[in-house]
Amino acid sequence: MCREAVRRGPRDDARVPPADLPMQPVLEIVGVYVAAMAGALAAIRKQFDVFGILVLGWAAGLGGGVMRDVLIGATPPVGVSDWRLVVTALFGGLTMYFLHPRLERARRGIILLDAGALALFTVVGAVKGLEHGTTLVAAVIVGLVTGVGGGVLRDILTGEVPVVLHHRQLYALPALLGASVLAVLWSLDVLTVVWEVVVVLGILALRVLALRYRLSAPGPWRGTGAGWTA
Repeated sequence: MCREAVRRGPRDDARVPPADLPMQPVLEIVGVYVAAMAGALAAIRKQFDVFGILVLGWAAGLGGGVMRDVLIGATPPVGVSDWRLVVTALFGGLTMYFLHPRLERARRGIILLDAGALALFTVVGAVKGLEHGTTLVAAVIVGLVTGVGGGVLRDILTGEVPVVLHHRQLYALPALLGASVLAVLWSLDVLTVVWEVVVVLGILALRVLALRYRLSAPGPWRGTGAGWTA
């Protein structure tokens, strides 16, 4: 992530808040690793070979970041330029390749860690968009794409409808809400590292609550008096 202060359009004299989360490099690597394991697990369930497993691991771990960087013009994307993240994604794929019989039984833990990756990726993506001078709406979209993009790419490559679109899980909605809050805080010139951490924890909490209580978005409207499908 760019460490230099950047202009914020017409508010050049405004204070640019720090964009780095505490231990951000470590947390980002952990997020890539966990997302890569989830992608590799999807490949294993489809009986992919070792190359396919590694490709799915890379796509799930870094796909959202690549989409983000392409959208905001930050080239080359970190998914191909940062060797640490590339190696981390490949290592996550190899971990699942060799240990998947044991790790599949720990799927609940992986899902919880994936929720943390979603929260972190969303905030990192939105902040990076703002750093590169995007509008607030664009930053929200960039944050959302960073958070869910890897999972969408994983599902497409395995021939599935992306889970985020058809399972009605509260997966994208926490990310969308968190990115929106972040953009508002930036526009008010009050965004700090502390607020970034709060937003990360908020997204994580919403996702965990959705998993715990099986919260979901409403299905198609069935007409007056019938309501939404469950």
